[in-house]
Amino acid sequence: MAATSGASLPSTNGAASNGFFTGIARRDTLLGDMWGLRPWLSKYGMTLSILETSEVLGNVSGGVKQGAAYDGLTQAALQLETERAFGWYGGTFNVSALQIHGNNLSMENLDTLQTASGIESDRATRLWELWYDQKFLEEDRLDIKVGQQSLDQEFMVSDNALLFVNTMFGWPMVPSADMPGGGPAYPLSALGLRVQARPIDSLTFLAGIFNGSPASNNNGDPQKINSSGASFPVNGGVLAIAEVQYSYPSVGSMVSGNDSSALSGKYKLGFWYDSENFDDEEYDNTGVLLANTAGSTGIPRSHQGNYAIYAVADQMIWNDPNDEDSDRSINVFARAMGTPLDDRNLVDFSLNAGFTFHEPFKGRDDDTAGIGMGYTRVSDRVADFDRDSNFYSGTPGPIQGGETFVEATYQYQLTPWCQLQPDFQYVFNPGGGVADPNSATGQRIKDEAVFGIRMNLTF
Repeated sequence: MAATSGASLPSTNGAASNGFFTGIARRDTLLGDMWGLRPWLSKYGMTLSILETSEVLGNVSGGVKQGAAYDGLTQAALQLETERAFGWYGGTFNVSALQIHGNNLSMENLDTLQTASGIESDRATRLWELWYDQKFLEEDRLDIKVGQQSLDQEFMVSDNALLFVNTMFGWPMVPSADMPGGGPAYPLSALGLRVQARPIDSLTFLAGIFNGSPASNNNGDPQKINSSGASFPVNGGVLAIAEVQYSYPSVGSMVSGNDSSALSGKYKLGFWYDSENFDDEEYDNTGVLLANTAGSTGIPRSHQGNYAIYAVADQMIWNDPNDEDSDRSINVFARAMGTPLDDRNLVDFSLNAGFTFHEPFKGRDDDTAGIGMGYTRVSDRVADFDRDSNFYSGTPGPIQGGETFVEATYQYQLTPWCQLQPDFQYVFNPGGGVADPNSATGQRIKDEAVFGIRMNLTF
């Protein structure tokens, strides 16, 4: 997912009294001090951030049909720092909301597992996150966050992968497909408690316990069941997640731009477990194949619990040795996640990898280019269901397997508050090899070429 929350608001150069457009190209935000609103909020320890992401994506080949679609997302976040507000050290209160608009190309045209954009979602205006975070101990080595949280803001994150447009560079495919409702990730969230501890500078532990589902029930679209985001279910199972992070150089280390030790890296290892009930992908509650419509009850066998493990790596492999003040660098990243429980999961493995080049052209300090890929594997039990269906229907059809995509993108910093990002994606075996609904012979959906452009505006 591409959405972010909880970020500190950049410093703003207020709109000059001579007129709104005076100095507009140099401001950190389009609206500057918002006619005095931001300075007024700052007096009370508050910051307001507003980000609009708009994009047009279209497939020129393959898919269910060809065409283009516009979609957009407005994020607004208000934070209150307790120390600035009333002298209480280490506290942060955060509330954020989403306004999702436009159409969904992946749903309407592509029929892919790994959706083309991290902001595609049901149209809505909804509450996103509502939490309080408190720091403890010397050097903030412990902090606890409680409230409505979206896990994709902290867990499983590859910092370099966030450049890309495809959803799977944010929240990975395994939890998207296998957690109830896709898990508490954009545009959803869940009530819970998160603890972060940093016993030494290079080592961080992250753990949390959350409601097992972001919706009050798992029968239908969770975005429609909890359409406003203001439902806070606590009657589900438990989602437990833990992650250990190692970073080098460690937090607080000082390195020069041409020192080899500046080739920083961050490595993460984690797991999640959800105690909700999960439907079997092949058998009903009496042990009969679900594809045997004549003999099956049509009610899937139920399994309690689900889990997966994952690893994330971000590593700088080069920085410009000729300029100590430059952050010109090349970084690589990889993230893998898997589960052995294929009887209850659509997907049992996913992988993302790629590289990013910050400041690919000298003088373009804030530009970044990247090439990445994603792969996801449909579980054996789902493939077996396809074979069962072919047998009982007497009609041959495709057997789902893996889906792969590659993405090339370039983020161009037009002004401090505006980014333009042309993007290209190519999808191999869309949907893992599902049948094209427009094909009378049950042929698979053809490979897809997707072009687009995204614009980020910071207000």
